[in-house]
Amino acid sequence: MEILILFLLFYNLLQKVLTSKELISLGKSRLIRMPRRGLILQTRTHWLLLGLALLCSLILFLYLLECAPQTDGNASLPGIIGENYGKEYYQALLQEQEEHYQTRATSLKRQIAQLKQELQEMSEKMRSLQERKNVGANGISYQGNKEQAPSDLLEFLHSQIDKAEVSIGAKLPSEYGVIPFESFTLMKVFQLEMGLTRHPEEKPVRKDKRDELVEVIEAGLEVINNPDEDDEQEDEDGPLGEKLIFNENDFIEGYYRTEKDKGTQYELFFKKADLMEYRHVTLFRPFGPLMKVKSEMIDITRSVINIIVPLAGRTEAFAQFMQNFRDVCIHQDKRIHLTVVYFGKEGLSKVKSILESVASESNFHNYTLVSLNEEFNRGRGLNVGARAWDKGEVLMFFCDVDIYFSAEFLNSCRLNAEPGKKVFYPVVFSLYNPAIVYANLDVPPPVEQQLVHKKDSGFWRDFGFGMTCQYQSDFLTIGGFDMEVKGWGGEDVHLYRKYLHSDLIVIRTPVPGLFHLWHEKRCADELTPEQYRMYAVPLSGRHAFVFLLMLLQQFNLV
Repeated sequence: MEILILFLLFYNLLQKVLTSKELISLGKSRLIRMPRRGLILQTRTHWLLLGLALLCSLILFLYLLECAPQTDGNASLPGIIGENYGKEYYQALLQEQEEHYQTRATSLKRQIAQLKQELQEMSEKMRSLQERKNVGANGISYQGNKEQAPSDLLEFLHSQIDKAEVSIGAKLPSEYGVIPFESFTLMKVFQLEMGLTRHPEEKPVRKDKRDELVEVIEAGLEVINNPDEDDEQEDEDGPLGEKLIFNENDFIEGYYRTEKDKGTQYELFFKKADLMEYRHVTLFRPFGPLMKVKSEMIDITRSVINIIVPLAGRTEAFAQFMQNFRDVCIHQDKRIHLTVVYFGKEGLSKVKSILESVASESNFHNYTLVSLNEEFNRGRGLNVGARAWDKGEVLMFFCDVDIYFSAEFLNSCRLNAEPGKKVFYPVVFSLYNPAIVYANLDVPPPVEQQLVHKKDSGFWRDFGFGMTCQYQSDFLTIGGFDMEVKGWGGEDVHLYRKYLHSDLIVIRTPVPGLFHLWHEKRCADELTPEQYRMYAVPLSGRHAFVFLLMLLQQFNLV
């Protein structure tokens, strides 16, 4: 339309100019005496005008084609007439673009750091090849035989790929020997192994897992966009003959699995939206040979543990707890101090009687009873119990009255906590209701016989952080428990997060010698949403198990 308007304006302008010139010329040549010649000249002038106008229009059209910005015919722009987009749409679009650029920036920073590290390593190798040959003499040596520690590290890493089940399958004894893959997309991970706090589909929350997957996708794009000569892929061109460049949005899905002694295998699939072909990239992150970091002797013979137990009522459970305490701590370990923080007056005399009975029978006097005439608050009780010790540095074990522990666990507590450096957060194995687990028996077996790790007898309480071993100095430095949390539940999570935000190492692992004995729970109405979730998660797991057992009993399968 713009070209047509310009054409008409230009044509009228030329017509006026040439018409005026024509009249002047014809006047001088006696136009009245030569009418036939003037008519011919006027006709030629009109054709000349038309030709010049067409020529200028053609030049203008070519200029507009050359200078006009390129547009993507397939791209749809938000805000086009006829389509209504709200504020939420643009906010979501802005957030998506921001996340994309943040991910890209993080990936580039990591690549730059890796390149700097590789450059530094290459410089060190060039300065001294002899140091690499004698690296074992400098305190960092390969473990195992010579075949496991080849002189050429690159050759060893390639051998890890040959050993892994990447190019050829391995003969397995049964279906249980298969190492399954887990799949992922740009935003989700789909996993098989779960605790009660993990989901079949979730975003990669842990930073190491998130960075790992971003790095893998970036490496796959690098392989596709800059292929080696021996890569089995043909060069593809775009619609206008340009080279195809893949980006993160072209990633469809990926799979990964880890062979613990060899490495992690990644299968990545990419696809352009307007193409039918997929690009498949296989990557492998080989594990290097074992290297010695340090070797030290740890003396725990003089390490005393202050076991702190907050309590309100529940005297029968406390009597059972003291039976286990007598067998493990007094008769076996003998390096224990017990601190009981009791809330309220009801049942206090019974607790005193139990402690005095154990003291007289076992000649054990390393205990402290702190009485608080106030409403039960677990965080408050542990804070008071921790500060009640005034004999210098001590290792503390925050414990509940429903916990059963072994002598081996106490040593694990000593080995995995270090003042100013490490705190120990073991994962407790929580037992189901014995009346249901052993419903086929007249009477459930003794507690000692119930302490087995089977999926029909209990579960790993991976959402619980109440049982912990840490030194008093670290506890006081971190600020102790949050006193705003009332009652039971939630205070342990706040303390756990404090350590996660600090420079201390948090050792989190399941341990075989720590059990949570089943007891009935009732959720109070005044619980906060977070405390209610602390109750609901284990209850939902037990109720599902109860339903399964009832179903099996109905069909006489148990």
